[in-house]
This record gives sequence, structure tokens and C-alpha cells, in this order.
Amino acid sequence: MHPIYNGVPADRLKVVWTKSSWSNPDGNCVEVAELPGGDIAVRNSRDPEGPALVYTPAEIRAFVRGAKTGEFDALID
Repeated sequence: MHPIYNGVPADRLKVVWTKSSWSNPDGNCVEVAELPGGDIAVRNSRDPEGPALVYTPAEIRAFVRGAKTGEFDALID
């Protein structure tokens, strides 16, 4: 297994990727996967061989909480 780091080519990760049910038909979405050890990888669904970003569970929890409470709404308005 190759080392796992931010920017690792996503196709090197032997994981099951999950795409949001909110993804549009053009495939403009991110996909996530749990890594061995519990970290979470994120990739662009349009570039499945491109780089993956790797986050800890605490980082993902903080992001999801922020998204749910509207902290990032100004980015899309």
C-alpha cells in the first residue's frame, strides 16, 4: 500500500467511495471514503484519479457542523 497523504492520487486508495445523493446529473460532486485507521478522504467526482484530500474525523465533524448551521452560506450566495 502506498502512503496516504494530502494530495495522494485517489485511484491509489483501495477504498469504497460514496457520492452524495444531492449530486447533480453532470457529476459535479465530491466523494468521500473512510480510510484504514479512520481518516476520511475526499475527491472530486469528475477527476477520480486526481488528488485526494485527507481529513481526520474531528475535521470532518467540524466541517459538517459548520455546513449544517449555515457558517458557509456566504460562499454560495
